[in-house]
Amino acid sequence: MSAILGKKLGMTQIFREDGEVVPVTVIEAGPCPVTAIRREDRDGYSAIQLAFDEVKESKLSKAELGHLAKADAAPSRVLVEFRDVELPAPSAEGEAGEVKLGQKVTVDAFEEGQKVKVAGITIGKGFQGTVKRHNFGRGPVSHGSHNVRAPGSIGASAWPARVFKGMRLPGQMGGKRRSQLGLTIAGIDADKNLLLIKGSVPGAKNSIVEIRTDG
Repeated sequence: MSAILGKKLGMTQIFREDGEVVPVTVIEAGPCPVTAIRREDRDGYSAIQLAFDEVKESKLSKAELGHLAKADAAPSRVLVEFRDVELPAPSAEGEAGEVKLGQKVTVDAFEEGQKVKVAGITIGKGFQGTVKRHNFGRGPVSHGSHNVRAPGSIGASAWPARVFKGMRLPGQMGGKRRSQLGLTIAGIDADKNLLLIKGSVPGAKNSIVEIRTDG
């Protein structure tokens, strides 16, 4: 599995040679240095930690700067671990599949037409009612009805005399981690570190997303 971190820049569209219009999400992905390697015998699991989004040194603590310095990586705001990641060796001297500390992951690890899954924090909508949050229908608006956007009955009163967990009611909408599966890479611009992914992905503009190969 290949993985990389990126920043969602927005959406646009591209045109195929046959005239087909393809809506795509533009993601600035990498380069992401490998800042830690977790091993089964030492840590109990296998994973690769990647860094992204460079910031000033004053934005990080001394412990965070020291951790990044071990991999000779620039001060970065985001650190994410990916399990079951396969990266090419940095040079012919390394063994096949061997990952080196400080090795940089770029969009070259992906191919056009490849299936990927993208995870991110959805856009926060604040406190919303049932019509916007759960697509409820509205009540009648004639004859003095006050049940226009009300949720309606949610159960009996005498028994069980409580609201069951998991009911679709008003509440906080968005602002949660979500993964979109089955997306396709529509294009790659290695010079600008850009991935063009067909369709929409979770997250607002300039938010951080995680891209993994799907399957």
